[in-house]
Amino acid sequence: MASKGTSSNGVEGFAKGVPDKPVRAVAPKAPKPRNTIPPVVANRMARRVVIGAGIPTFFGMSTFVISYLLVTRQIADVQPAVTLLVSGGFFALGLVGLSYGLFSSSWLPEPGTLLGFEQIGPNITRLRNGAVARRSEPR
Repeated sequence: MASKGTSSNGVEGFAKGVPDKPVRAVAPKAPKPRNTIPPVVANRMARRVVIGAGIPTFFGMSTFVISYLLVTRQIADVQPAVTLLVSGGFFALGLVGLSYGLFSSSWLPEPGTLLGFEQIGPNITRLRNGAVARRSEPR
């Protein structure tokens, strides 16, 4: 215990009950700005991606099964290169569908048109502006 006029470590001049080390106040953290995609837009994008990328990807995988069935049942003599090219074409189409699904979705609360071609230009501009803004931020 500290006596009158001294602290617990023997240093004089400290008042009774005052801690030896100063307490630092913790400043509250400022909330980070939310740069997220609104849920309505994210759901719209997901639907377009499932259709634009999911269907061609399914066909790309089913190409192997159909080719296998045609060869094993001796219905047709399908060359492996043909199977590879056809499935690769479907997978490439799925990649294009993935990009299309993301860029053709309207960012407005209204869903926009069925195909969304008019949204591709503004969404690519948003992507570019976001990339430029991130490069100019201090690290």
